[in-house]
Amino acid sequence: MPERETMERAEEDAREGKAPTTQAGEFVREEIHHVREGKHGARSPEQAIAIGLSKARRAGVRVPPPEKGKAKPKTRASAKRGAKKAGASTKRKSPTRARAVKKALKREGRSAATPRKLARHSKTAARRRTAAQRSAAARKGAATKGARGRSAAARKAARTRARRSS
Repeated sequence: MPERETMERAEEDAREGKAPTTQAGEFVREEIHHVREGKHGARSPEQAIAIGLSKARRAGVRVPPPEKGKAKPKTRASAKRGAKKAGASTKRKSPTRARAVKKALKREGRSAATPRKLARHSKTAARRRTAAQRSAAARKGAATKGARGRSAAARKAARTRARRSS
């Protein structure tokens, strides 16, 4: 069950008219924190993200299932099932199954949520997108950032360039 603060942050995002993926980001963030604090582990950043997205779907966030060919058919089916479960009366999961899932996740390592692993994941995810898609995302980000945000981003970029050149 997601924490109350996570639900509230996601609901606030929904009220502000933000995209479902942004709303779901709150659940993913919670999962990353769970792995970091040792509540359970994850085999990879992708697994932690998948758990977060699954929780988001069940909480009623309208995150679309992955497109055909982008993920395994089982993953798509699971995503559709999660979306269907949203808002439905929750029938209790079998305690045996719940225990097995928790035990399996506890056996996994905690390194999946390290900044280094997450950075590597976002780099590979970005690499899968075309240059035009990346450029459009950057333009949209700049447009919605506001003057102070743009100024801060420019300062950060300048610092990064200075660090890389020396």
